Amino acid sequence: MSVLLYHLVCPAKYRKVVFTKDVDKELKEICLEISKRYEISFIEIGTDDNHVHFLLQTVPMYSPSRLSQVVKSITAREMFRRVPEVKKKLWGGEFWTKGYFINTVSEHGNEEVIRKYVREQGREEEYRQIHRPQLDFFDS
Repeated sequence: MSVLLYHLVCPAKYRKVVFTKDVDKELKEICLEISKRYEISFIEIGTDDNHVHFLLQTVPMYSPSRLSQVVKSITAREMFRRVPEVKKKLWGGEFWTKGYFINTVSEHGNEEVIRKYVREQGREEEYRQIHRPQLDFFDS
C-alpha cells in the first residue's frame, strides 16, 4: 500500500483577490466531487485572498504534474460555471496561473505541520505562531 501526500499551492491568475467565503465554499464542494471521480483525497484546503493550499493524498499512478492538472482544470471550469462573477474579475478567461508549487509531505514527519499551515491560510496570526520558533532561531 502506498500513501502519497502532496502539498499543492495554486495562485489565482494575475494574483487577483478572488477567494471570498462563497468562492471558498464552492471550491471545497468542487473538490469533494473530484474526490468521488478520481483517486484524490483532499485532506485540507486552505484559501488565502489570491491562492490556495491543498493537502492531497493520491495513488502512485498520478504524477505530481497530472495531479495538479486534474485539480486545476476541473476547479477552474466548475468555478467559472458556478460563480460567474469570478470570471469577470479574471478578464483573461483563466482561473489559475500556469505555475504551481507541489511538494511531497511525509506522513510520519511533518504532515501535521503542513496540515495546520494549510488549514490556517488567511489567518495571519496563526501563521506567525506556527513559524515563530524558526524566526527565533535566526534572531539569536
